[in-house]
Parts: sequence; structure tokens; C-alpha cells
Amino acid sequence: MTKKIAAIFCAVFFTMAIMACAAKKENKKADMKNKAVQTGIDRIDEYMHLFKGKRIGLITNATGIDSGYNDSALVFAQKTCLTAIFSPEHGYLGQVTAGKEVGAYTDERLKVPVYSLYGASRKPDRQMLSDIDVLVFDIQDIGVRNYTYIYTMAYAMQAAAENGKKFVVLDRPNPLGGKMEGPVLKEGFESFIGLYPIPYRHGLTVGEAALLFNKEFGINADLEIVPLKGWTRDMYFEDTGLPWVMTSPNIPTPDSVMGYAITGFFSGIKATNGVGTTRPFEFVGADWIDAHHFASLLKSQNMPGLVFRPAAFLPRFGANMDKTCYGVQIHFADKRKINALEAGARIFYTIRQMGNIDKVNMLQNPRIDKNLGENSLWDNMPLEEVLARWKNECESFSRKAAPYLLYK
Repeated sequence: MTKKIAAIFCAVFFTMAIMACAAKKENKKADMKNKAVQTGIDRIDEYMHLFKGKRIGLITNATGIDSGYNDSALVFAQKTCLTAIFSPEHGYLGQVTAGKEVGAYTDERLKVPVYSLYGASRKPDRQMLSDIDVLVFDIQDIGVRNYTYIYTMAYAMQAAAENGKKFVVLDRPNPLGGKMEGPVLKEGFESFIGLYPIPYRHGLTVGEAALLFNKEFGINADLEIVPLKGWTRDMYFEDTGLPWVMTSPNIPTPDSVMGYAITGFFSGIKATNGVGTTRPFEFVGADWIDAHHFASLLKSQNMPGLVFRPAAFLPRFGANMDKTCYGVQIHFADKRKINALEAGARIFYTIRQMGNIDKVNMLQNPRIDKNLGENSLWDNMPLEEVLARWKNECESFSRKAAPYLLYK
């Protein structure tokens, strides 16, 4: 009898332990959900006064989803009068290769026109806006100056101001947090991958960028921001609890964003930043580089938060397509410690140190200058001098940006 009682007691205790463990897991999930950042689209019901009774034009792409994975266009179609969609570079579905023009068409699901802002025009015209009262922006940016989405936003803000339309930004996190790094764009280097004098790693959310652009650069649109809830400037995307959607074909993961901040300006040199592989912007190398020597040189510079592993890789498109390349894979040991632009500059200088000028020489019109917004790296100025100037430029910009920051 005693054995039976003991067995029953053990069974009950074991069952209770399993139930307690399951409850703990559920509570943890609930806590994580409660801690998740809320984006602008998640807060649409709180701000319905901006949209009720209005005809809505929505600038969005595949990244425009709420925390339940519902796309923003569908949310607006269900809750408001959605009359048009506008797509940026890479298209409405996010599948188009970088730099390739996007066409207009009709969305058969929602029965609204989809206008391209990366085709014949980069800016909505009067006809596109004729059936719209409020123009809404909901796209996930990556926090790096030479990524075009914030300039699509800026041009659309200009169009809204010129045509008397209200402009609303549904804010989203900066996946690189609030840290500012690198050079501020210099006069004469303006383009669609660098429209305004902001740092390369700008540290702003799209809502904050809109406020700054609107005031500092004289757009003067009738602007409203639907702010994030729960986001702080020390958060990287992994800290938000939000689902990640690839922002373009070569930014499949949040790690790709950090890689892009480090090596995204490498363009036009006879080396590759891993575009064409399954880890874009995380590989660096060329067919002429000694991988182990390269890794050793980079390790010796003690770049915080980064690990450089000798690697070989084979790009299937882009620079060095179908050539076996030797170099390094960049591993992010601690993102909070990484100085992305300093690391990128040191990697670039190391590549130049390893090869003669013919091996790394660019062709005409060096794109690396266009990406960075200045020509200091290609002119081979002393690196420490360049890095010190970049730091001063960011400190100055941060003071200018301070009045427009929405989050601590």
C-alpha cells in the first residue's frame, strides 16, 4: 500500500512539475509579447482620426507588416479607404534587384493601382495624388545613408507639400539602434543614395528622419508621425520582438544590416563584399587575396565586437561572379561594441595594403565615394585623421538632430 501511495505521489508531483514548467513557458511568451515593440501600423486604431473619412495612398513594400504578420496594405484596405499603393526600389513585393527600375500595375487583390517610385519617376506626380487625401509611409529602413527608402520618403513628402496632401509616417525601429557613425555627406556628392548631409550610419528612425528632413531641409509638409511604443535607442532589431522581413534581396537578415553598415560602401573595387553569396556583406575577399594573411592583419587591429575568420566563397552574381574568392567571413560577436564605419574603413585600407594599386584600382567614377558621400578613403588620407574627423562630424550632427528625436 505504501508503495502505491508513493507511486501516486510521484505521478502527481511529476504532473504538477510539467504543468508548472508549461505555465512558466507560457508566461515567458506572454511577457515577451508584452515587451515587443509596437510599430506605427500596430497602433493604427489609436490614430484612426488621421485616416477616417480620408482617401489613403500608401507607400510600402513587403516590410510593411504589423506584429501579427498582416501586410499594411490589407490593414488599410480593411480599415480605411485605400485608393493607391506606391512602391520604392526593389518593388512592392521586395523582389527586384538593386538599381533595376520598377513598373506600375494594378494590385488584383485590393483592386488599387500600384505606382512605382523607382521607375520613370522617383516622386509622386499630381495625377498619382489626385484621388488621395493622406499619403502614408510604412517601410522598414536599415539605418544606413546609402539605402534609398528614406529618400523615397523625402521626395514623397515634397510632393505632398506641393499638392496640399497630409503626410503620415508609421514609424519603425532603426535596426542598428541610435548610434551615429561615419562621414556626413559632403556637398557635391548628393544623389539618390545620399540626398541630404546626414551620417552614413544615421541613427534615426524613419519618423525622426522625416521630422529632420521636413524642418532642416525646407520640405514643410503637413507631417504627422505615428510613433513606436517600447523602442529605445540602445535596441538592435533582435531586441524588439518584431518579425523581420528582408528589406531587399541582399538584406535577408538583421545580420545583413550590420554587414551592410560595415562593407556596404565597397563598390567598384576589385574585391567583393559577399553580394552573390548567401551571406551578403559578411564576406570580404577576392581571387588574389591570401585569406589567412588577410584575417591575421584584420585581427591584429583589435576591432571591437568583430571576429574575422579565413574563408573561401563563390559569388554567383555581382563582383567576381563565378570566381572563387579568398578572404574573411565577418562574425558579429557583440553588436553593441561594433564601430561599423571604422571597421569598414580599416578593412578597406587593409585590402589596399595587401595589393598594388592595379589590383584594387577602381574604374572611372569611383562609386565608393558616391556611397560614402566623400572621397577621403580613395584619396588615401591618413586613416586615424579620417576617423577623428568622422567622429567630430557625427557629434555635430547629433546636436542638430536632437530636437527631432522621439525616443530615449
